Amino acid sequence: MNCELLATCTALGYLEGDTYHKEADCLESVKDLIRYLRHEDDTRDVRQQLGAGQIVQNDLLPIIIQHGQDKALFYACIRLMVNLTQPAMLCFGKVPDDPVFRHHFLQVTSHLQACKEAFASEAVFGILSETLYTLLQLDWEQRQEEDNLLIERILLLVRNVLHVPADPCEEKKVDDDASIHDRLLWAIHMSGFDDLIKFLASAQSEQQWSMHVLEIISLMFRDQTPEALVSAGQARTAEEKHRDTQELEALREKELAAKRSRTLQRGTRHSRFGGSYVVQGLKSIGDKDVIYHRNVHNFKNYTHDMGKAVRRVPKRNQQARECKDKRRSALNVRLFLREFCVDFLENCYNRLMYLVKENLIREQTQQHDETYYLWALSFFMAFNRGNGFRADLVSETMSIRAFHYIERNITNYYEMMLTDRKEATSWSRRMHLALKAYQELLLTVNEMDRSQDESIRQSCSVIKSNIFYLMEYREIFLTLLRKYDETRQPQSYLKDLVESTHLFLRMLERYCKGRNSLMVQKKRVRRKKSRGQKKLSAAETSPESLAETWKVVEEELKASGFQLSESLTESIVPFDATSDTPLEEQRTDAMVRVQDALLMRLGPEALGLLRAAREVWPEGDVFGSADVEPEEELELLKQILYANLPRSPPPEPAVEDDDDDAAELEEEELQSVQVFEKEFNFLDFIKRFSNPGVVRPYLLLLKSYSKNTPHTNHCIARMLHRLAVDLKMDAQLFQLSVFNLFNKILSDPAAAAYKELVTFAKFVLNRFFSLAAQNNKAYVELLFWKNVGAVREMTEGYGKDGEGKKPTWTEEEEEELRNLYEEHRHSEAPDIVESLLPLLSNSTRTRRHVVMQLVHMGLVDNAKELKKQKKGTRIVLWTEEQEEELQMLHEEYKDSDDVLGNIMKKLTAKRSRARVVDKLLSMGLVSERRELYKRRSRSTKGTSSGKQMTEEEFLEGLTQGLTDDPGDTDEEDDDSEEMEEDEEQERETSQNGGKSSRSLHSTVERRPDVGTMVDALQQEGMSEPLLWLQKCLNRTADDRKEDGFDQDVPLVPLTEANEEAMDNKSFLRLLRKLGIRAPANEQETFWRISAKISVAQLRSAAAALSPREDEPKGGEEQDSFTSPTGESQETEPVSGEQRAQVQRALLLTRKRKHHSSEHTAPVSDFTPAEDTDSTNKRSQETILTKRSRVLDDDDEEENEDEATTAMDMQTSVDTDSDREDISAPVKRRRKMVLIDEEDDED
Repeated sequence: MNCELLATCTALGYLEGDTYHKEADCLESVKDLIRYLRHEDDTRDVRQQLGAGQIVQNDLLPIIIQHGQDKALFYACIRLMVNLTQPAMLCFGKVPDDPVFRHHFLQVTSHLQACKEAFASEAVFGILSETLYTLLQLDWEQRQEEDNLLIERILLLVRNVLHVPADPCEEKKVDDDASIHDRLLWAIHMSGFDDLIKFLASAQSEQQWSMHVLEIISLMFRDQTPEALVSAGQARTAEEKHRDTQELEALREKELAAKRSRTLQRGTRHSRFGGSYVVQGLKSIGDKDVIYHRNVHNFKNYTHDMGKAVRRVPKRNQQARECKDKRRSALNVRLFLREFCVDFLENCYNRLMYLVKENLIREQTQQHDETYYLWALSFFMAFNRGNGFRADLVSETMSIRAFHYIERNITNYYEMMLTDRKEATSWSRRMHLALKAYQELLLTVNEMDRSQDESIRQSCSVIKSNIFYLMEYREIFLTLLRKYDETRQPQSYLKDLVESTHLFLRMLERYCKGRNSLMVQKKRVRRKKSRGQKKLSAAETSPESLAETWKVVEEELKASGFQLSESLTESIVPFDATSDTPLEEQRTDAMVRVQDALLMRLGPEALGLLRAAREVWPEGDVFGSADVEPEEELELLKQILYANLPRSPPPEPAVEDDDDDAAELEEEELQSVQVFEKEFNFLDFIKRFSNPGVVRPYLLLLKSYSKNTPHTNHCIARMLHRLAVDLKMDAQLFQLSVFNLFNKILSDPAAAAYKELVTFAKFVLNRFFSLAAQNNKAYVELLFWKNVGAVREMTEGYGKDGEGKKPTWTEEEEEELRNLYEEHRHSEAPDIVESLLPLLSNSTRTRRHVVMQLVHMGLVDNAKELKKQKKGTRIVLWTEEQEEELQMLHEEYKDSDDVLGNIMKKLTAKRSRARVVDKLLSMGLVSERRELYKRRSRSTKGTSSGKQMTEEEFLEGLTQGLTDDPGDTDEEDDDSEEMEEDEEQERETSQNGGKSSRSLHSTVERRPDVGTMVDALQQEGMSEPLLWLQKCLNRTADDRKEDGFDQDVPLVPLTEANEEAMDNKSFLRLLRKLGIRAPANEQETFWRISAKISVAQLRSAAAALSPREDEPKGGEEQDSFTSPTGESQETEPVSGEQRAQVQRALLLTRKRKHHSSEHTAPVSDFTPAEDTDSTNKRSQETILTKRSRVLDDDDEEENEDEATTAMDMQTSVDTDSDREDISAPVKRRRKMVLIDEEDDED
């Protein structure tokens, strides 16, 4: 011992006889020892030296016994002993692998075992009990912090002493003999410390010690079993006597059989004259027969392995070691523990388990403290079940929450066992503990089911319905059997798992028999693999092939009169309702599907898909308007066919060396769990156990049949009987190792004790030899484990060489199939394959054969096109009840100011505004959309009725300056619609990577419209921004022509005029018309010239920005605008959008003419009679009225700003006409709800 430590220990005092004499510096010496322990090294040298000096036995314990009245010294000694009795596992962190540290670990453990023996004294626990009792008598107001610390240290000291493991080399005790642990427990009992433990567990004011109490109780019952405590002090039952008699009979049979075998083996001659024999038919290493040099009666046990060295099994492949066996304590200890269990269940169990569970859930405990909870649950519930079952005593842990908590811990322990390989043994023990708790829950539920109390049986029925309904509880045993690993999980774990599975299946079978049907929850994991759409070849997209394809499709559609069959209409679904992709983002995919159908020359399918998509996405008229004509549909299909639509890139081909990586990526793909209900079938559930991974653990446990309990052997035999007899899967047991085990059972001298196993083994062997007489390959099959498919082949016959391969088709059969397919491909039959099968000359062809051949011949792209259509896939937009509801709501709110808004609020089935408007129109409840616009609060003039007007009336209204001009309203509506179309087109452009077929040709097709917009912007004084834009376009065209590659070019405004132009909505509309892309996301700031625009298109767009040199003035403007319009109408049809643009240009021209001639010849019937102040006042009132209105969406605000800009442009034409503009009547604009635009927001 170190000299300083020796001097300190000497200064404590000395023991003379039974009296301890303390020195004057005793307290300071104890504190010095505490200080030394605080600075010990990794080898725990101070702890080892103090243990070798027996400082606890000779000094500290006598001090607290004889000098307990010295409170300071008593507190210091308790503190020092808590440190010295700390478990060795906590001192070193784990069992060290290094031999040197392993030696130190064992030294510390041996010192702790010596300390434990010294603590097994009533005097020690007497002083601890008195001190703890005194402290617990104090109320919370009277307790000091030091008192709480002392209570906790006393509990920790008792915990540490109880935790010390037994030394099997020193304690060579038999059952019913008192070990050191038993003596310690008896000292606890005699001192009354056990009563204090029960008080701490039940007192509401002492709930902070709940984890310490539970840990002490678990260590007290460490070597006990509930069954041994239940039977303590009671006479053996008849069942126990019968069981013991059977065990004795089995042992006696084994002994007699061994004696008989020894008698038969004893030869008549002396062993030195055993002789040598030649074994005919058994070859040795060479070509000659084996020469046997031993007695003939030993030849039965001869093998070629005799004399060979036993192959060493690697440590990682060795079977997991069992935990130490339980031992039976002395009778007086068992009786005391039994009484403790009874009192604990009646007064403490429910409250303590509740507190511990709350601490575990709130994570207010230390790591792995849940193991004490799991142990207490399984131990005390098992004791309660054996000691006159009472459900109210364990009600806290008898719930679905308990099942869920334990199931979650089992899953967590298994995952940690796989990841934390170094501590796999510890995780396996925790997993075994959780499994025993789960098993005890099932046993308690089964006991409740047999109770005489009706309320208990009803509670049991509720619990069983939950654990049988949920998939997690129903399949946990199946999963654990499949995941069993004998190198990490001991055989005792497998025994409990097999018995738990047997119990669960028996409960489930009984539960199903009492019911006609049982609905259970089922979960299906769907892996969504990223499937890239196929890339179209250059031959398919060439202009010649597209023209030929369009010709065929056009003729086909015209021949059918644009009529689609009902079966085709029902089978087409334009979107995937189960996809995670939003419905709006699937619009592009629907367009691609229409193009694919056109490329495959399936005209009716493409037309049907187009119409279905129009119903799903009516906003923006992307798939055509609701009242589109067949010719317009044909033109729209042609545009889709020729359009370069964005497609997802195909997946890159995997490299052969990266097969493993590809498999991992496939496993990591997005998974979606689908939960649904289905009717439960017990036999189908048992079929899932018919798997080699499940059967193997049962046979592994069966190998130790002689050591198993009769109940364990019964559980194994029952499961194998379910598979072999109930499922008729006896061939799954036709395996050589299984037959070797059966042979061992049949030849066992004590086979009479295993009648169930013997009967089953004979049954399986008889089945095998019956099958072997028919199948000459049955003996070869013995070498392999067999799944369901292999069992079927073995029993029903193997497939022929030609089976399973692709069926052969002759040229005549291929020609016949081609002709029949071409003949019926356009028929109205819902399933073309079903129509072709009866017409084939070869009646042996199956549906699969026909589909595979059609794909092979190239008549269809893939088998999915011929997949059977599921019923119920048609989208029913409105039911009869919903139509009646809509009609009632319209009758109720048709006279209100906001008809559509009120209907939308009250409608049960929520739909978009556009859907509701279309349904109202189709049902004839309204004649036009204007009837559904939100009405203004104040009355309007009769000219706002919505009648169509001629051009003369429209122009006359402009010159008269009427306030509520319907022509103005139409102009504003067209403006808003066009703005919305541009924004929608811009959104699609940004989402699809800047790809839009319409925007690419805008600079060529809309040249007149661009010129009109350029003129309007020049009137606003934006000549400089237009010139800047023209230079940017020309510069970009030059760069692309020189460099030879295209990329997006940002438009960066460097001057103040250009920056103001980029904020002007009219200028931005011009950019959209030219195909210039807006910022796609928040990371982009500037508008960009798209890389899709060619050099020629850039030149054309720049030329369109040039000002018109021969721009007419005054009255000639009307001719200059009407004449080109008339010529265009004669030469080619003009779209409605272009006509609206020309009308707006005409409107601007007439306004300028009106302002220039207003001084001399006013045409309006209305002349201003008020002065300038009254006019300004009226203008301000109009502006306030406009501001007070509620804007329904952002699009109306944009339209208002645009109209305001147009009005400002009118007033800025002539600088001398300011007063006339101010005094002129202010045009009042009517705000309306744009139904189609609001649907975009929905």
